[in-house]
Amino acid sequence: MDRFQNTRQPDWDWWGKLWPTPGDTLRQLGLASGDSVVEIGSGNGYFTLPAARIVAPGLVYALDLDAALLDELETLAAQQESSNVTPLHGDARTLTDHLPEPVDVAMIANTFHGTDDPAALLEEVTAVLAEDGRFVVINWHDHPREQTTVADEPRGPPTELRLSPTETRASVEKATNMTLARQTEIPPYHYGLVFEQ
Repeated sequence: MDRFQNTRQPDWDWWGKLWPTPGDTLRQLGLASGDSVVEIGSGNGYFTLPAARIVAPGLVYALDLDAALLDELETLAAQQESSNVTPLHGDARTLTDHLPEPVDVAMIANTFHGTDDPAALLEEVTAVLAEDGRFVVINWHDHPREQTTVADEPRGPPTELRLSPTETRASVEKATNMTLARQTEIPPYHYGLVFEQ
């Protein structure tokens, strides 16, 4: 299998300029105390760590292909005394092989556009969700890359990879029995979609 496209991980300063309050974004998308969560493509935890604080005592599983980023996440979680984070080294296209139990929320941030086989990924997502589970997609709007600047530089995935909310919704609803429950604007350049079974 090929790696996901555009998986280079920006540093935390970069994310901080774009998303100074990731926890607020996650609350806006419905994460709550007691939820169990898997973040697909967690990187070093920019969303994982706030998610862990929000859902505690619920568990957060952080899945990524990059073992070095997961090591960094583990160190940061220990520093923040977040004992409810479990790093998982693996590929989202075999998600069911990595999770020990169903979860309430599967979340993917800034990565869905780079999936080479969305239907296969979504089959895995559906398989790991609890009966009333939710799937949260955070993605870049389909604006031209030169219009999405951070610190005066064009940022985000190549223009041709970007998906509109309508395209993302169609992809999820075509491949699953999930339906869109909520759509949220996440300024300046993102949207969030929450799907329910």
